[in-house]
Amino acid sequence: MAAGTIDLGADIRPLEMGWTLLVTEAGRHADPTSIHRPAARIAAPVPGTVAGALADAGLFDPARPHPLHDKDAWYFRSLEGEAPGPAILRFEGLATIAEVYLNGELRLSSESMFEANDLAFEITGRDELAICFRALAPHLDKRGPRARWRPQMMDHQGLRLTRTTVLGHMPGWCPEVQPVGPFRPIVLIRTGENQIFDLRINADLDADGSGLLAASFRLQGAAENAAIECCGKRVELTVPADGTMTVALRIPNVDAWWPRTHGRPAMHDLRLIIDGKPHSLGLVGFRRIEIDSGADGHGFGLKVNGQSVFCRGSVWTNADILRLPGTAEAYAPWLMKAAEANMNMIRIGGTMTYESPDFFRLCDQLGIMVWQDLMFANYDYPAADETFSAHVDREVTQLLESLQGHPSLAVVCGGSEIFQQGAMLGLPERSWNGPLFNETLANLTAALRPDVLYVANSPCGGAMPFSPNEGVTHYYGVGAYQRPLEDARRAEVRFAAESLAFAHVPQQRTLDSHLPVSPVHDPRWKARVPRDRGASWDFEDVRDHYLQDLYGFDPARLRREDASRYLNLSRAVTAEVVTETYAEWRRAASSCHGALTWTLQDLAAGPGWGVIDATGEPKPVWYALKRAFRPLQVMLTDEGTNGLDVHVINESGQDEPVTLELVCLRDGRQPVVSGRRDLTLAARSNQHIPATDLFGAFFDTTYAFRFGPPSHDVTVARLYSADGALLAEAFHFPLGRAVAMHAANFEHKVVQESGSWLLELSSSTLAQSLHLDLEHHRAEDDWFHLAPGVTRRLRLLPRDGAEPTQAPSGTISQLGSGNLHHVS
Repeated sequence: MAAGTIDLGADIRPLEMGWTLLVTEAGRHADPTSIHRPAARIAAPVPGTVAGALADAGLFDPARPHPLHDKDAWYFRSLEGEAPGPAILRFEGLATIAEVYLNGELRLSSESMFEANDLAFEITGRDELAICFRALAPHLDKRGPRARWRPQMMDHQGLRLTRTTVLGHMPGWCPEVQPVGPFRPIVLIRTGENQIFDLRINADLDADGSGLLAASFRLQGAAENAAIECCGKRVELTVPADGTMTVALRIPNVDAWWPRTHGRPAMHDLRLIIDGKPHSLGLVGFRRIEIDSGADGHGFGLKVNGQSVFCRGSVWTNADILRLPGTAEAYAPWLMKAAEANMNMIRIGGTMTYESPDFFRLCDQLGIMVWQDLMFANYDYPAADETFSAHVDREVTQLLESLQGHPSLAVVCGGSEIFQQGAMLGLPERSWNGPLFNETLANLTAALRPDVLYVANSPCGGAMPFSPNEGVTHYYGVGAYQRPLEDARRAEVRFAAESLAFAHVPQQRTLDSHLPVSPVHDPRWKARVPRDRGASWDFEDVRDHYLQDLYGFDPARLRREDASRYLNLSRAVTAEVVTETYAEWRRAASSCHGALTWTLQDLAAGPGWGVIDATGEPKPVWYALKRAFRPLQVMLTDEGTNGLDVHVINESGQDEPVTLELVCLRDGRQPVVSGRRDLTLAARSNQHIPATDLFGAFFDTTYAFRFGPPSHDVTVARLYSADGALLAEAFHFPLGRAVAMHAANFEHKVVQESGSWLLELSSSTLAQSLHLDLEHHRAEDDWFHLAPGVTRRLRLLPRDGAEPTQAPSGTISQLGSGNLHHVS
């Protein structure tokens, strides 16, 4: 099996260049011998997709895609000139119904996008390789076992019978770019002296801090002696006749792997030495992951190395839906922005596709945990069908074999919204909560990655699988269901594997370049707004609800009369909603142990669910999440007649001396009461302090008692480090944000230090949602509130292609004034 085989000392060469592509009507050619050789063909990169190759040739427009699943696609490559001898062709991913021909003879058939295949053959030096990707449409129309329910979000019910991604088949939020082609590498292998089969690696962490390494494998080929090395420890192995070896290694005081928010993601080289020759088995990280069920046993959370971790991040979509890349170069820009935003978990949902081991290598290094859904979503799958079951077994086995030793893999989940789909239709539990998820997939995970957690489905665990107050939920009370912000507490969310979906508006520079149309009113704009298929509302309506709730403006009137202001308020409002909601969820008394936003990135430029737009530009909400996810954090929550609570968090492994400051401002500028306290935040601590404790006397911070006119319109909390650096800020608006909307006058100064540009900002009055639009730079923070009494110093990061020495230029704006402040 391809994914479970490691070829030591082999000649391994990806077949990337030299491919040509021919797209024909479905079934026109039974085999490659009937294809006229001079037939028009285009160059096709491998790995790649038909859509990508056609787009490169100017024959496919991703903005207006035409169907591809009703065509046959033929890939051709000559192996002429290759030295004769035995070899293996490894196909790491073929989407989806594929036939592989060698010299006109059918040698391999594949029916799953999610399985790798090896083809052993004898190279003659005159060989011709052809791959036909048969039209998927006829397979989707085949009848299978009767389904007990039919999800509405996909465009074809036949997808439940075929092992392929539903990306490209979900109208309403996903571009209809259908995946066809060799989207993973095709590799030519000439085997070496040794091969490793059935590699299993389990890197655990004992309670005393010792690393526990267990490994097993089967070695094929001649070998007199072998050894395993890790962290300076070496174990000699006896090579038995059948080559099967196991090893257990204990490493005292090992440098453990931590999520980036809680420590350093330490990695260690694992080496196999055969007859004195070292071979790397990759990097491993020592960590232990356990379920945190809470005091009542009904919750869900993660303990890493014995410490409860609040998981935060987003649901991954795809690095590029046109090409479905699987390289570190494609993943890195997205994952690095996730890391920059203080995310410590990414979920690969069941409506997406599996990513390559490069994805997990990057997450290992960045300290990002991965929640991996298996690719089952919404459908009633034919689990009893023997052919289907065989594909499931091979798919999951190959996936988990390829991910041995990766500490970032934290959760394997049976799939997405299958339990929810059946339950919401009123079907009995036995019809949707079956052995595929509770036995088959659970047993495969336990056998192949016993060090990770298994969850049967997302969501699951409550009186209804989607109930937020038990187990894992998909929480959209704040969001799609337009509940008040207080619902985030009332719902008693335990763990939200997805949440907070809005039509997030991108920065104006993205709209100007990629969607230069009238917002909301133009059909091209509306086509980019996500919606549930068949619903009478979309996620722009959801965002508008909170715009009116938080700012008091009529969205319909505002977008008619002042479209620019409407867009800026739309950008600001989702940033404010996520800030408030995560403050609620991260407080010490909260029942919530984690929440992931839906989604990380858009698949097309526009007001999509992504917190990063399709061009890679962070949206305003991304900056808000970056602030809300800080490991050293201060937050404010309105407790009504109990007053305002200040919450301070230190997730690091060291005590942190800090200074906490709280001030209430009248008219956004005049202090009316303040308090200050030096604290030492214990490692891994989360505490709250009533505002009155800091003031030393009663003060109606929440304006709950309403004794006379309000005395202030904003409260600001600040957390400073021991050396006076500003660590975090939080804001509370007792009268609402609209009352505290001031036309602030602020000053700026551009400075250069150690070859980097910085921007210093100060204001005499509160400036809400201050935005920096810089031509050649991106500021490390944006769409933030600038309060009086402090100077913010922001690093300016050069944009791609910009000269590092180029001076910053652009504009600064804020919600309280339509005037632009120029930076030059």
